[in-house]
Amino acid sequence: MTVVLGEIHAPLTKLITAALRERIVSGEIGVGERLVEGRLSEEMGVSRMPVREALRELAAEGIVTIEPRRGASVTVFSEDQKRELVEVRATLEALNAKLAAKRHDPEQIAALQRILDDGAKLADTDDPVLLSRQNTEFHEALATVAANSVLQDMVRSLRDRTVMLFAPISKRRGRQNWEEHAGILRAVIAGDSELAALLAARHVYNAAEMPQE
Repeated sequence: MTVVLGEIHAPLTKLITAALRERIVSGEIGVGERLVEGRLSEEMGVSRMPVREALRELAAEGIVTIEPRRGASVTVFSEDQKRELVEVRATLEALNAKLAAKRHDPEQIAALQRILDDGAKLADTDDPVLLSRQNTEFHEALATVAANSVLQDMVRSLRDRTVMLFAPISKRRGRQNWEEHAGILRAVIAGDSELAALLAARHVYNAAEMPQE
């Protein structure tokens, strides 16, 4: 009986987890904001159980904090934590770009160019969810070109936490964000791995409005 219930609830929990994750990383639900199970279950038209399970999953990912008696809230990072997250993300994205420049596949590069073109058209939008999706799509495609599954998993595990730091900035950066993407892609196409790595690292620091050391 437990197995059957698990099979029933697992897809629903995944849907709720994905929906909440997107609202958090886009900035729709702000840093430090409480995530009240009852309110969320009413908004989504579901019982509290899958919401509770989704919050636990997001807590395991580090973007939600669950405290005794206070409940769940969007994680607030200290300045030291922000710096550490950005440093690691910049290093990994630099390696991604470096490998992409060394291993670039024409078909994958063409797909990356299409994503870049689509993103540039949306650069001035005020829709944070759309901006976040397009940005993630570009970086995922770059990782596909890099063709290192271990690195891809590591970057993906960091992405949501770092995107939370960038979300309020993305709407202001807009076109600059996609100009930086274009520079990275040009270096990848040229096969200049060192320049691609440098630009990718600088892009992360710029997005976080943090000086590159």
